[in-house]
Formats: sequence, structure tokens, C-alpha cells
Amino acid sequence: MEPVTLRTERLVLRAPTADDIDAITAACQDPAIQRFTSVPSPYARTDAEDFVRLVAEWWEDASQTVWTIYEQDVLIGAVGLHHIDQGAAEIGYWGVAEHRGRGLLGEAALAVTDWGFGALGLVRLSWRAVAGNLPSARLARSLGFRYEGTLRQAFMHGAHRDDGWVAGLLASDDRMPVDWPVALA
Repeated sequence: MEPVTLRTERLVLRAPTADDIDAITAACQDPAIQRFTSVPSPYARTDAEDFVRLVAEWWEDASQTVWTIYEQDVLIGAVGLHHIDQGAAEIGYWGVAEHRGRGLLGEAALAVTDWGFGALGLVRLSWRAVAGNLPSARLARSLGFRYEGTLRQAFMHGAHRDDGWVAGLLASDDRMPVDWPVALA
């Protein structure tokens, strides 16, 4: 599959290129990104180089679609649909620290969700995060994801295991946020 560029009112989402390596490397120095995502820790420039190369391969084989998110040519995050298979995928995202709290990541994730259900014809999106990653959970809930449970010690992170939260969104869901049984305050 050829990479697709998505546009929202404020953002441009596009597959990362070699020109993005320095910005990705800088963003992924954030301890929160290293703690709550699957990026390597510590994160080196070679990790960003590998990421850009892998994203191109994933687009080509249609196994994953990953975008870097830009507001006026400034990297503000990344979002992707991972493990695309048989009408389902998993959404994942991270945001650059100084651009959090403005709704930009949610705007990008909504565009990717709509694209996945529309262009790819997905039936289900899943979301998962380390238990306690409240910003990610709030964003997933705002997109209409339904909390589906806690997986005990399910996620390997470095040398230790973390509990994880999981949620799902069906193409047929109304997308209105519903209450989750975990505290998101």
C-alpha cells in the first residue's frame, strides 16, 4: 500500500521520512514516551532511523500504517494502526511533551480512526496501554473506545512487566464516550 497523507483543520499526518529523524529522536527522549510506549529506552538516533525504515516497510506490506503528526511543520506526535489483519487493528499514539493538552493528538487519532474504518474497511480497533497511563486512556475514551479489562502483568517494558488496560471500538459503535470502570481523573 502507498502511504496516505491525512489532513485535519490544524494538522498534517504523513509517513515519516529521513528528514524527520532528528525531531523523532528529540521527542523520544521524553521519559513519559519511553515509560508508556514501546519505543526503546534509552532512545538513540539509530532507533529513529530504524523506525523510519520500518514504517516504510509496514506501509508497503500493509501490515501497519504509521503517521508523524505536524502542526505548521513542527512534529507534535505520531499515530498508527498496528497489526492490521482480518478487519482489525490496534491504534497507538504518542505526543511531544510541549504540545500536549491542546487536543492535537485527539484530532489526529480521530482522523486515523475514521480513515481505518473508512478506507481500510476495518470492523474493530483495539487500544491498549500500561495501566495508569491516564492521558492515553482519556483520549481513547473520548474517541468512543469501550473499556474491556485489565490484563495482569501482560506488557513487557524493559526488564519488568506492567498491568495493562485494553479497550475496543467497533465501526458500528456510536462513538459517544461511555463511563470506564477505572478512574480517569
